[in-house]
Amino acid sequence: SQPPQAARGKDHNAIFKGRCCFHRSDAGETMAWSESVDTVLANKEGLAAFRTFLKSEFSEENVEFWLACEDFKKTKSSTKIASKAQKIYADFIQADAPKEINIDFHTKNDISENISEPTLSCFDAAQRAIYCLMAKDSFPRFLRSEMYKELVKKHQDRNQKRWLPFL
Repeated sequence: SQPPQAARGKDHNAIFKGRCCFHRSDAGETMAWSESVDTVLANKEGLAAFRTFLKSEFSEENVEFWLACEDFKKTKSSTKIASKAQKIYADFIQADAPKEINIDFHTKNDISENISEPTLSCFDAAQRAIYCLMAKDSFPRFLRSEMYKELVKKHQDRNQKRWLPFL
């Protein structure tokens, strides 16, 4: 039998369940970023680098939407749920939104039909679609980018100097 999903290490559900923590990275973590998009999204420096990369590809709205959804799911107040949902809808979902994400018609339509009475899960299908897009498309390009390679080198150099101060 397989271990539970969160125990497998490369599962975005661990982040979805609020187990995400932001902390400073070291050289090992920079290398670990290549394991999954989750590792990058869960690390402050990795997230910043990934956002910069997405900005260079004109697709930063994907990670911004993902982060907005993560924040939205932590909302406790019913009045804030409604206002945050409307803001996410206006920013990312509605036609001609300033940061419109690329999701399929049915997902967009479902959200549009239900936005008047939003729930904490109303953006889940869209968030999964954007996550998959980042994981399968943007993330592999990020790992091949000069930006990522320079970041790894910077961390390796910093780590080497820490152990070999005479260099």
